[in-house]
Order: sequence, then structure tokens, then C-alpha cells
Amino acid sequence: MTIETIPTNSVVEKFSSLGLSEPLLRALSDEGYTTPTPIQVQAIPHLMRGRDLVGLAQTGTGKTAAFALPILHRLAADHRPAPARGARVLVLAPTRELATQIADSFRAYGRHTRLTRAVVFGGVGQTPQVAALRRGVDVLVAAPGRLLDLIGQGHCDLSKVEVLVLDEADRMLDMGFSRDIARIVARLPKARQTLLFSATMPDSIAALAGGLLRDPARVEVAPPSTTVASVRQRVMFVDADNKRDLLALLLKSPSVTRAIVFTLTQRGADKVTQFLAGHGVAAEAIHGGKSQGARERALAGFRSGAIRVLVATDIASRGIDVDDVSHVFNFDLPNIPEAYVHRIGRTARAGREGWAVTLCDAEQRAWLRDIEREIGKPLPVFHGHPFHSEAAAHSTMKPPVLGGGGRQQQQKPQKSHQKAQGGGRPNRATARRRAA
Repeated sequence: MTIETIPTNSVVEKFSSLGLSEPLLRALSDEGYTTPTPIQVQAIPHLMRGRDLVGLAQTGTGKTAAFALPILHRLAADHRPAPARGARVLVLAPTRELATQIADSFRAYGRHTRLTRAVVFGGVGQTPQVAALRRGVDVLVAAPGRLLDLIGQGHCDLSKVEVLVLDEADRMLDMGFSRDIARIVARLPKARQTLLFSATMPDSIAALAGGLLRDPARVEVAPPSTTVASVRQRVMFVDADNKRDLLALLLKSPSVTRAIVFTLTQRGADKVTQFLAGHGVAAEAIHGGKSQGARERALAGFRSGAIRVLVATDIASRGIDVDDVSHVFNFDLPNIPEAYVHRIGRTARAGREGWAVTLCDAEQRAWLRDIEREIGKPLPVFHGHPFHSEAAAHSTMKPPVLGGGGRQQQQKPQKSHQKAQGGGRPNRATARRRAA
């Protein structure tokens, strides 16, 4: 495997020097893009030559364009008819939101071409998806569950796929999609280009890459499981009963212009949202239990600024692609350490700075220790307000009681807590149904 690891502050070229076709360059200009990111400047030349590739990059580094642009260039250069009930390119994504985001990117970058695309996921009626596949498309973006359903019904044939992309591969394996991926890959031709993008490189991803890719190049723009330097990370120890009061107080700060709050469970997300609404904070919840329409409306309101706070579970988080998120709050710590890196990567995007504040109660301190081991450093502890005193000055709420004890009293989460809060690893079958 060819390894090309580069620092994120590398001097990069202009898109025009990467050999992309004029319609793509025009679309990039329409989007206001002039300089490729490190993952783009390193991945695109390999992909233009038809190489298989493993790309390791955190969220917000531009990896969607890193694979979408050379794929669109390839399709436009050889614009053969799309196969009926099939596609020339298949992109697999773990969640509906991410699938929609990827399809939107292909639409934006390919706006000056005649290439067609479709997106397939569960939670909505399949009739429009079946109609799109009947005609055939150049690019199909799909969540694995619905795709397998359509294959089983005879609506989709993957035998003519030329390029396979696995995006957020680590998340797909965490959500239990490994068997579904194997079933899908078994229906693809062996002669194809395969790309795998992931934020982390655990042994499971290395094994997946070894089984799917042929002599791949490997491009890495940041070590796996590292956090973005421009994210100011803090942890606040607080009694569990006071978490919601503390969160509401922190959200009163004028510096919190747009925030994402992460919870472990769907019920927890709904309860936090209701509490915040009762304290004058415009918030909406987004999770696998919401209908697709409700999720899209919540994201649209968040992007437009009509909703200042989005409360999300990890399953829904991968499709939240908003550049100007000022703060991420971990109301619950994730019980999978790698998820912490993905969560806080939702802020400090596109060169901005951001805050990531973790509210840790006594029963989640062992998870904090796991996270600190994962990122290779302790999180700074704040016992007061981590931003400014301005929040207290603008709030009539009584300050909540912070938990004492600090790190020396860290304990393993109790079994009763894990059962109540969804501790331990998520039920993968349930996660797969909700995300597909």
C-alpha cells in the first residue's frame, strides 16, 4: 500500500492545476471554492489515474469533494448510457442525512454536466427511488438497508457498477453494517475502482480495506482519532440532576450563536429539547425516531438560523454539515470513544474556531477516561463558565450545582445507568433499521 501522509497546513494548489474538466471548475467557482483542501490535493490525482484509495480524514476536511470531483470527471469523459435498474457509481453511506448530503454535493459539482444521480434510503416511500433506478443513473448514493431491500425486490442491479465508494466506513461498521456491505459487494463486478474513506483506522477498517481494495494508495491528512486544534475543549463535572440547568445556562451566552447538543438516546434528546424550549431556547431534536420530513425540517431550520440549537443522537450526527456551528455540547458522553472525535468535528469547520464542552456526571467518568485515552490528552476542567461571565449576567436562572471530586473519583458506569441511558454498545440491528 502506498502511504502519503501530509500535514493539514500543507501548501496546496488551485483546482485548475488538478486536471479537472472545465464544467467542474465552473461549478467549483459557482460554489466559491478556489483552493483544494489537503485531502483533495492528495487524493484527486490518484483517483484521476484510476487507483483504489484509502482516505483518512476527519469530518469537515472536504473528503466528499475529494472523491466526487474525480468521479464526475471520469463519468463526463466517458458518458456512456447508465445501466437500466443500476448505476455506474455506487456510494454507500451510513445514514440518510449523510446520503442526502453526498447526493447534494454531486448535484452541485455536476450542475454543468448532464450526469444523473439518485439517493436511496429508508424512512420514506420507495416509489420515486424505484422510478429513478428503472431509468438508470450515473451516480447512486445509498444507505445499505434500503438498497438491499430494493435489490431483493428486483428493482436494482449492481452488475455494471464501475466505482464503489464507502464513506464514513468506520461508522458503518460501528452501526453493524458489515454483513450488509458484504452482501452488496458480492453483487458488484470485480473489475472496479474502490474508494474507502474513514475518520479512523481501527483493525476492522484495515481488514475491510484489505479485502476490498487492490494495491490502494493511502492518503492521511491527520492521525486517526486526533481532534482539531482550533476546537477549544472543556469538561465540566456536574451532578446528573443539574445537567439540564447547566446546559440551559451555557446556551444563554451570546457567544453561542449556533450549537449542537449530543445525547445518547432518542428519549434523552426529546427531553432535553423540551426542557430547553421551556427555558426560552429555540431547539429541535433530530434522531432515528423522527420521520424523514421532520429531520429535514429540523436541519433546514438549523442551517437557516431559525433554530439556534439542534439536539442530536450519534446516529443522526453524520449528516449535519453546517460550517458555522460555534459550539458542540456533549450532554451525555459517548460510550464509544471514537464518537467524541466525530461529535466535536461539527464545530471549527472551514477554518473557524469553535468550542466543545462536555458535561460529565459521576457515572460517566469512566467514559471520559476512555475518551482522553483515545485522543491522547486530558480535557481541561472548568468549574465555572467556560466561555465568559456574560451568560450569568444575562440569565435569571440560579446557577446549577456542579459535581465535585474531579478525576480522582472516576468510576465505571453502573449497570443500572447503562440500561437506563443506553450504555454499552448500541443495539446494532436497531441502529441499522433506524439509519437506513
